[in-house]
Amino acid sequence: MVKRLRCLLVILTVVTVGYAQQAYNAIKENPDIAASNYYAYPMPSGLLTPPPAGKRPFYISHYGRHGSRYLDNRKGYDIPYNYLAKGDSLGKLTPLGKEILQRMAAIIEDAEGYWGTLSPLGQLQLRDITRRMVERFPEVFEGTVAIDAHSTTVGRCIVSMATALTQLAAMNPQLEIMIDASPHDMFYMNHQDKLLRDSMMTERAQNAFDDYSEPIRHNPRVTRLLFNDTTYIRENVSDYWLPYYLLKTGLMQQNTKGQGGPIVDLFTTKEIHRFWQMENAWWYIRYGPSLLNGGCQPYTQRYLLRRIIADADSCLKLEHPGATLRFGHETILLPLSCLLDLNGYAFQTMELSEVEPNGWWACKVFPMGANIQFVFYRENLADKDVLFKVLLNEEEATLPLPTTTPPYYHWQDFRDYYLKKLDAYGR
Repeated sequence: MVKRLRCLLVILTVVTVGYAQQAYNAIKENPDIAASNYYAYPMPSGLLTPPPAGKRPFYISHYGRHGSRYLDNRKGYDIPYNYLAKGDSLGKLTPLGKEILQRMAAIIEDAEGYWGTLSPLGQLQLRDITRRMVERFPEVFEGTVAIDAHSTTVGRCIVSMATALTQLAAMNPQLEIMIDASPHDMFYMNHQDKLLRDSMMTERAQNAFDDYSEPIRHNPRVTRLLFNDTTYIRENVSDYWLPYYLLKTGLMQQNTKGQGGPIVDLFTTKEIHRFWQMENAWWYIRYGPSLLNGGCQPYTQRYLLRRIIADADSCLKLEHPGATLRFGHETILLPLSCLLDLNGYAFQTMELSEVEPNGWWACKVFPMGANIQFVFYRENLADKDVLFKVLLNEEEATLPLPTTTPPYYHWQDFRDYYLKKLDAYGR
């Protein structure tokens, strides 16, 4: 028995260490993924498991994040720009520092007037995601079926919805498309639970985050590359905030025209990985199932999940129900994924050092354009054994439910499990 336990511990250690190394290697291969919620939508594998014999797709329920966008405001750009501009005015920049200052100026000029709006790449992402949805599940979109589309009231989400619906209409002009972007739907489309939001960053959580990030947050190497006076650096330059916002700026450019040059090249893979670790831990605490603040943050999306279930129950009564499309934000999609426990994202711990090794990587869940698709299957209207599968960013995902035909699950099992889970929460 002792020997078996030791073997199990060895296996678990290998798995968790493997995940951590995987993150480093993935960032080394593609630094863009370190952008976390600014990561541009990746190309899906295209792999799908055939459904059980006789089952055909007939309805899709969806929640998607808006596509790639510009930064919300100038603050994130102004912090590194102002550090560099002040240093330049005093003759404290190296030639490389002057070059980075010019790049920052170009980036700000490119974004001016577009703060928070959908970028051309964001529109392309939504067109492609929608096109693939139709191509993969053509039966859902045949004929004059209804498309019920909802967006939050934020402009980039409305434009994302409009872009997706334009693509749908181009592929099937017969579709009966209904759209809505009103405050009426915000209670489930973008619910902000004050009680849970106020308890996101408890004192315990803040202290844990500070303890976790302090050893990896400082980067004096980069400040020395940009400034020529070590005394000036010590007295005037933050070796945390300047490198942090510079790297964030560089990573953000994958979503726009990329003006300003490769700022990311200033940083080593180890430094980029450390940045990603801090961002990942921050998202885990605030929107994940972290025990540091009670483990209940995913329940902010309880109304959305109830709405998904109710809409599906209603549509399953129809011969050809079409699709329900919802367009919103990563701050909704991430906790919803955790509430569903998609791919094990309900993983709970009080130790932030355990988050990365156990495969909880927020960047895999909520890149720009991220989406969850529930795809429903049956033989015909009389078939009461409705199956479905969940796609996370167009890849088949797992749920904590029994099934003999993975990744397909029984809808009734899903309803029973999650309604019971929501009822147990009690709010």
